[in-house]
Amino acid sequence: MKKMIAALVTCAIGASLLAGSCFAEEAEIKTVEDGVLTVATSPDFAPYEFYAIAEDGTPVMAGFDIALAGYIADYLGLELSIIPVDFDGVLTELGTGHVDLGIAGLSPDPARENIMDFSDIYYQGGQALVSVADKADTITSFDDINSSEFTIGAQTGSIQLDLANEFTPDANIVSLPKVTDIVSELLGDKEYAAFIEMDVAKCYQKIHPELEIIMEVPYDQHGSAIGVNKGNEALLAGVNEAIAAAIEDGSMSQFIADANELATGEKYEGLLDENGEIAVEEETETEAVE
Repeated sequence: MKKMIAALVTCAIGASLLAGSCFAEEAEIKTVEDGVLTVATSPDFAPYEFYAIAEDGTPVMAGFDIALAGYIADYLGLELSIIPVDFDGVLTELGTGHVDLGIAGLSPDPARENIMDFSDIYYQGGQALVSVADKADTITSFDDINSSEFTIGAQTGSIQLDLANEFTPDANIVSLPKVTDIVSELLGDKEYAAFIEMDVAKCYQKIHPELEIIMEVPYDQHGSAIGVNKGNEALLAGVNEAIAAAIEDGSMSQFIADANELATGEKYEGLLDENGEIAVEEETETEAVE
C-alpha cells in the first residue's frame, strides 16, 4: 500500500463554502481528531476522486467525492483532512477507526456493515464490463470470457472484484490496487477484460478511446454511500443532513459536472508517485497507457 500522505484540503472547492456550518443536530459530533473531519479516499477513481493540476502547477485532490467531503466538513464546522490510500486501505482505515469517513465511491454492500455505517446514497452509478476495441466483438456474454485462458481485472477489495468472481469464476482473475493499474493492463494487452464502475469506465474511455464498455453488469446495490466510523450516530446524522443539503441546493449536481469536465481535460493528472510528486509515466508516451 502506498504510504499515506495526510493532506489538508482547503475550501477552494468552490460551492462547499456556501454550505456554512449549519448542522442542526444537537448531539455533539466526536471525530478522531478534535475539530477535524478525517477522510480516507483512493484517488485513482476519476471522476469520483483523482489528482488534477492547479493553476500554479501543483497537484491537488479533485473529483466530486472530494468536493462533497469539503461541503460536509464546512457544513459541520470542521476542518477537512484527506488521507489518500489504496482502495482496500479505505476499508482498513475505517475498520480500525483511524478515520471518520471513507469517501471513495463506496457501494453500501451489507458485507461491509461490520466495519462501517453507511450514509444515505449520494450518487447513483452502475457497474461495467470493459475491454478494448479489438476484443470487444468477441465478448457477447460473461460465458465468452469465463475460462482460465482469459485474464480478468478488478480493483482489490472492491465490489467489482466480487462481481468478477460471481460472473467469471473460472477466469484468471487478477486484482490490482488502483483502477489506473487495471486500465494500463487492458491497454497493454495484459488483461482481456475488467470489471469497473460504470461512470469511472466512461471517464477513462474519454481519456483512452480504445477502451470499450461491453455491457452493464447486474448488481443490486447501485449507488454510492459514505462509510462512517462505526457507531458514531451523531456524525452519521450530520453527514446525512449535509448530503441532503448538497443535493437540494444543487451543489452535488455542480460537483459532478465540474469533476467530469476536469477529469477528461488537460488539467487531469491521475496519480502521484510514492514521493508525492507528479507521476511521470513513461508508458503514456510510448504505449498510450497510464
